[in-house]
Amino acid sequence: MESELSGACRTPDSSSAVAPNSSPAVPVIAVDAMGGDFGPPVTVPGVLQAARECGCKILLIGHAAEIEKALKTEDSSGLSYEIIHAPDVVLMTDKPSDVLRRKKDSPVQVACRLVREGRADGMLSPGHSGATVACAMFIIGRINGVDRLALASMLPSEKEQPTLLLDVGANVDCKPHHLFQFGLMGSAMAGTVLSRIEPRVGILSIGEEEGKGNSLVKDAYDLLKQANNLNFLGNAEGRDIFTGDFDVIVCDGFVGNVALKLAEGLGTSLSRILKKALFSSTASKLGTLLAKGALTRFARIVDYAEYGGAPLLGLRGVSIICHGKSNSRAICSGVKMADAFVRKETNKLLMESISANEELTLYSRATK
Repeated sequence: MESELSGACRTPDSSSAVAPNSSPAVPVIAVDAMGGDFGPPVTVPGVLQAARECGCKILLIGHAAEIEKALKTEDSSGLSYEIIHAPDVVLMTDKPSDVLRRKKDSPVQVACRLVREGRADGMLSPGHSGATVACAMFIIGRINGVDRLALASMLPSEKEQPTLLLDVGANVDCKPHHLFQFGLMGSAMAGTVLSRIEPRVGILSIGEEEGKGNSLVKDAYDLLKQANNLNFLGNAEGRDIFTGDFDVIVCDGFVGNVALKLAEGLGTSLSRILKKALFSSTASKLGTLLAKGALTRFARIVDYAEYGGAPLLGLRGVSIICHGKSNSRAICSGVKMADAFVRKETNKLLMESISANEELTLYSRATK
């Protein structure tokens, strides 16, 4: 049995357009199959597995011949997918503005256009993150009322439920009402995609007491504590990111990116130190064997592949940005996250939250 659209291939400008998604229950996800360090041999198996697990439709975008080659080694029976040829190559050395202006037929541009036109509900790319943010912002566009997009990252916690940290790199310089809106958007995501009841929101600062932090944090704190329908708990310190006492922690993109890279580096180094210690002697090797189950659970909790990628919040559609070194499992998780965003109508709740707090945003904007 062949897949529903197996072998279908067209160019971005083909008159054989993708049919609009008539059934909200079946999300259509456009995937940059060429992105990341490994390309189709990794992205294709990942997206097919996601389609098999959650039932979404997949648009594989990139160099058709390479995608078809990767498909030949996979079982795609019963799955709904289409190949869309997009020949322009995005290099990691490209400036985001150049990709936006000159590479109209790059996979990331084509994916964003499909979302803008309503022919896909969301897109995912493990490629050039700067180019993805630029294309998403200028092609898909922001939700009315949202001033800045926010890149959200899920970090492991002691309670085995991830903590959502945002922004982690989309905005280096922020104003108080930007952080305020990040809190609203993060809460909307935590309440839908992560199924948290009354998500606990905090703002990253240098102390837990009210009044601690720089002027940006203190002014944003004042807005957050006045927000409608927001469970704001106050300041969160760096250590709170991993305790699980907060569901959402907001900060500007400079601080967030430093925190994210610190967490990634610490996790990698600790894993190496632990591995070295576990295999340092015969006794420790025996102990490792006995603790294999617990170590496996630990590895799963701290593995970025469990969460897939970072959603770009505030868009009119859904955009997931995956790590460049993503394996097939991470790609699968990223597609499933995009699928959940669509099925749980996260953007609808996000828009309602922004609208319910419009006066606070306007007031802050007018006074700064």
